[in-house]
Amino acid sequence: MSPREALIVLNLLEGIGPIRIRHLLEFFGEPTKVLEATLPALRRVKGIGDDLASTIRQWESTTDLAGEMKRVEEFGARLVFREDDEYPELLREIYDPPIVLYVKGRLLPEDRNSIAMVGARRTSHYGQDAARKLAYQLAGTGITVVSGGARGIDSASHQGALSARGRTIAVLGTGINIVYPAENADLYERIAENGAVLTQFPFNRKGDKQSFPIRNRIVAGMTLGTVVVEADLKSGSLITANMAADNNRQVFAVPGRIDSPQSRGCHNLIREGAVLCENAEDILSEFEHLAVGQALGQPEDSPPLPLANLTDTEQAILDVLDATEQPIDTLIDKTGLPASSVSVGLLGLEMKRLAKQLPGKLFARR
Repeated sequence: MSPREALIVLNLLEGIGPIRIRHLLEFFGEPTKVLEATLPALRRVKGIGDDLASTIRQWESTTDLAGEMKRVEEFGARLVFREDDEYPELLREIYDPPIVLYVKGRLLPEDRNSIAMVGARRTSHYGQDAARKLAYQLAGTGITVVSGGARGIDSASHQGALSARGRTIAVLGTGINIVYPAENADLYERIAENGAVLTQFPFNRKGDKQSFPIRNRIVAGMTLGTVVVEADLKSGSLITANMAADNNRQVFAVPGRIDSPQSRGCHNLIREGAVLCENAEDILSEFEHLAVGQALGQPEDSPPLPLANLTDTEQAILDVLDATEQPIDTLIDKTGLPASSVSVGLLGLEMKRLAKQLPGKLFARR
């Protein structure tokens, strides 16, 4: 058995998470030696009592390594380990990084420039609209939007990023083959095509009260900052915000209606020091102190971030925009595009912070 296969087996065992696996590896040195260890030796490891020692010792009768590998292949996923280049760099820095990630889609170096967006499952129209617009703006400037694939704010955030033709990553609190909620099946496929769907859980693992907080630490851990869009005082998204703060990552909160219970969590975060967020510029400005060429945590040897992911219409309008104020009729004449297309394109450029509207329905390039 290879060391990687041994790590997969350890990840399949119930009750043995990343921290206990780290203790086991520190004690035995190699994952294969963990599976070969005797009960007395296993009991000497910090956090491993009689029950867990027996669980590890009986791994051959309780796990199906060959079956799990076959499921990964048939599903079109793959396994990414901490030592792999593809493993999210920021995630390695947290206290308890997953030992293995199940990934469908692609993880890219530019995903280091990522922002988490979280919020309530039961959300208002305002909350969903705010999440979509903010994710659209972030993805349009080359930021990867990370969320949990759940109903409500999570789904709206993924949808906003996809609308901007940007990258988005869904982190699941279940096995990668389980779609929760069921209506997000098509959304998950689109995310995998334009980013990645990932989880630390094995196939067929259902979500529960333990798995979703575990998922939240990945969302917070692999991103530069976390934005809470809409949440009440008991929302699980506040757990994600706290995890981000614990990892010295920036926390942002979108303000809401003062008479809405769904705003109280965000307002409380702002009172406690979270950055008030109204648009993507509020987020990007928090990282302006980084050195040139290192914007948003970009490695020195990586290519510069793309200015935006533009549609053909947006690019055509941007090509004729400059610092000079121009009415929309002039832009229609210059581009040769229908008036409706120019209106939509200008809105997209405004949301991506590339164009600005001035009094008198005049437009100029930022």
